[in-house]
Amino acid sequence: MFRDYYAILAIDQNANQEEIKSAFKRQALKWHPDKNPGIDTTSKMQLINEAKLILLDRDARGKYDVEYNRYKFQKPHQAEQQKTGSQKKDTSYSPPYSDDSTEWEGFETEFDDNEYRVNDEELYRWMNNAKRQSVNLAKKTIEDFKGMVKEGTKAAAKEAVSVLAIQIVIGIIISLFIVLSRACNN
Repeated sequence: MFRDYYAILAIDQNANQEEIKSAFKRQALKWHPDKNPGIDTTSKMQLINEAKLILLDRDARGKYDVEYNRYKFQKPHQAEQQKTGSQKKDTSYSPPYSDDSTEWEGFETEFDDNEYRVNDEELYRWMNNAKRQSVNLAKKTIEDFKGMVKEGTKAAAKEAVSVLAIQIVIGIIISLFIVLSRACNN
């Protein structure tokens, strides 16, 4: 299976390291769970992380680009072979993304070509490793987020108790002043 990492990050193959980092941040912010309440964006975030891991590693990207160019060359030829009758299909390659889209329907499979197999075994292992790392990163992020929520809740409860204690003390002091001022007036 081949995955189009450039399409996932919505960048061009000639993007430099800074453009890749910027695209990663843009997509990560766009698909962050906090920005998409009620939508499970885990698989989207995993693909975005996977793309970043491969494209920011110079060796992995070099091998990936060789495979990517082979993939781009092969796609038009596959389309040509699949044409029916005299009707000719469009054989130009275009990445399966639109940066203007608000949602990527079928995100998990849209960037995958199950018919194309990666020829470079080392790249194939690196891509699988990046996939595992991105899954682990997503799990760790979720665990960290749960931990932050738990700690935030504890801190808020502690703050609420101290505010309540201060209000009780102030109430007692005000009550004492009222009682003393009435006693002095009598």
